[in-house]
Amino acid sequence: MRPTSLRPLIGPAALTGLCFLLQAALPLLAEPDRPPWPRAILGMVSGIGAWLGLAWTGARLFDLLLLRATQAARRGTPYPRLLSDLVRALLFLAAGAAILMLVFDQSALGLLTTSGVAVAVIGFALRNIISDLFSGLALGIDAPYRIGDWIETAEGCTGRVAELSWRTTRLVTREGVTLTVPNGLIAAHRLVNYGAAGRYRASLRLALDPALPVERAKRLLLGAALDAERQVPGLAADVQLQEFAEGSAIYLLRFFVSDFGSEAACRDAVASAALRALQHAGLAPARPGRTLQLERAGPRRSPRAALLQRSTLFGDFPPEDRAALEAMMQERALPRGATVVRQGEAGDSLFLLAEGVLEVRVEQEGAAIPPDRMGPGEVFGEMSLLTGQPRSATVTAATEALVFELRRDHLDPVLRRRPELAEKLAAIMAGRQARNAQAAAGEPLAEAGLPQREDLLGRLRAFFGLQ
Repeated sequence: MRPTSLRPLIGPAALTGLCFLLQAALPLLAEPDRPPWPRAILGMVSGIGAWLGLAWTGARLFDLLLLRATQAARRGTPYPRLLSDLVRALLFLAAGAAILMLVFDQSALGLLTTSGVAVAVIGFALRNIISDLFSGLALGIDAPYRIGDWIETAEGCTGRVAELSWRTTRLVTREGVTLTVPNGLIAAHRLVNYGAAGRYRASLRLALDPALPVERAKRLLLGAALDAERQVPGLAADVQLQEFAEGSAIYLLRFFVSDFGSEAACRDAVASAALRALQHAGLAPARPGRTLQLERAGPRRSPRAALLQRSTLFGDFPPEDRAALEAMMQERALPRGATVVRQGEAGDSLFLLAEGVLEVRVEQEGAAIPPDRMGPGEVFGEMSLLTGQPRSATVTAATEALVFELRRDHLDPVLRRRPELAEKLAAIMAGRQARNAQAAAGEPLAEAGLPQREDLLGRLRAFFGLQ
């Protein structure tokens, strides 16, 4: 720690010493044959300079002591400017009172009476401003927040600190609105500091049907959070069953937010992924138990039917063909870490992911590509099923997962009965291949070309023996 320099004291100390020496030398300058007024004027000037210089010296000395205290305490931020300004004002006010009493021979009692009445009147009229000033002083000494921090104080007062002053703190909300909040209001309310870039945990409350098994509900929601991490990395989510209320099981989907300004985007990504996961599983958030709603009873779709209808590969199939595939789909429950398919192996089936999250790893020329993830509703393995080519990636379960498998002998009768569906499948597969290749290369997305669709259609027809 560097020693504090005393150089700022030289000027005011020299002025003070010179004026006091001049005051002491005035009696020696008295001569009977000279008029007294030059000596009187010199005495008043030297007296005023002495007291003002003394106040100036005291202010500089206080600043140096404050700097020394900051260095000794290893504070990350210096003490507020407001503190030194307040001490400076008090010192100069005291110097002004001394000048009135000692230089201009004013009565101390009259001065105190007049100043007391003036202070009372001004203090009553400006009580709110004075409260804000002293609150600003206290906030500056404690330093509960800095410029750039996200804070939440009185109701409706949440934002990033943009400016600190004697009376107010200026905040900028996530919507870009500027709030000017009096320091007294901040000091009188609870203060929450989210930090300039501090990582903290947020949560999303979700009401689900209490008949849904807890393990399945947690698997769905945790899989949704992992799916959202593709858009917002670092969520590190977990799921807890909080309570039962209004005929619903309330789950907390907790996740970390890196910055308060991005919390809304994180919530949107997590909530959207959770809703998609529930929809793909044929579920929906629970309605309050006290709500009375009369509906015409209708056939309830199974999770398999909902999954097929939302699938990009089979969504355009006629309902009767989707019903035939639904009846043949085979359910597979995967523990965490289980391998579904391995790159390079032969395969004659595809998979539809209903619940959970899967991790996709690809090796090209001996080099591993960073892994990707798949969320509920996605399809994989279609190239092996429809063209007979080996598996192009290794897929493992990142969480407990539920998939449905369709094999070649399941799809074969449907394509033989309706050969025109092969063209739709070829077009969808070509589009997916083009998007995946362009996304991996960082290029803008474009539609697949006709030669690619024709090539896939020819391979599909040859593999299934279609004319």
